Amino acid sequence: MLIKDFYTILKTTIIDQNLIHVIIKLNKSHEVFNGHFPGNPITPGVCMLQTIKEITQDYVGNSLCLQTISNMKFTALINPNINSELILELSINEENDAVKIKNSTKFTDDTIALKCNGTFIKTKELA
Repeated sequence: MLIKDFYTILKTTIIDQNLIHVIIKLNKSHEVFNGHFPGNPITPGVCMLQTIKEITQDYVGNSLCLQTISNMKFTALINPNINSELILELSINEENDAVKIKNSTKFTDDTIALKCNGTFIKTKELA
């Protein structure tokens, strides 16, 4: 985990070979929220992208490097004091050394907070 203790995986459900649902809990006392923003914590987009990458690489069993992101759209602010549990729905398709993802991140009330599509490149197998 690049951002130590930023989130905890509560549950992973494999829907089918290419679709997983992962419930995470953000650590609302994490130091990243002290600077983004004091008194009104908002989860940085780069932290959400890193979380998506880490969950994807655990699923495919390879370290990944970001190649492209398209259509990354935040539709709601992710404030860990209000919505600390998130549901990540990830469609993951492997094509040789490329891993294509489609993500939809929701609050527990099904409000969509983030949608993005992207491609990662496999760099090495995880031990």
